[in-house]
Amino acid sequence: MPMIKVKRVYEEPDKSDGFRILVDRLWPRGVKKEKAAVDLWLKDIAPSDSLRKWFNHEPRKWSEFQKRYAKELVDKQELIKSIKKEAKSKTVTLLFGAKESEHNNAVALLNYLTLKLK
Repeated sequence: MPMIKVKRVYEEPDKSDGFRILVDRLWPRGVKKEKAAVDLWLKDIAPSDSLRKWFNHEPRKWSEFQKRYAKELVDKQELIKSIKKEAKSKTVTLLFGAKESEHNNAVALLNYLTLKLK
């Protein structure tokens, strides 16, 4: 059963990751492209710079961040479709660089996709 999950790009790549998609606008610091084992870099699906800076990974802003990010994703349906297409037949791992593992754009994107896949 294909699934979508999230993982920090700094963690070791694993076969169970399946198709690895980096969903950050900026390439993670100190990570060589070969070591990251990224299959697809969807930088345009990342939150706008202004939203990213406003949020600043502050847990108290999490709920509002998800709402604002979902509004931005409405205009990115082609990118959403590309993730869904990959997830139909295999596991997809959304990769992120943030130290914050519970409150980041990859988790927000996964939440958005989970709602849209129902």
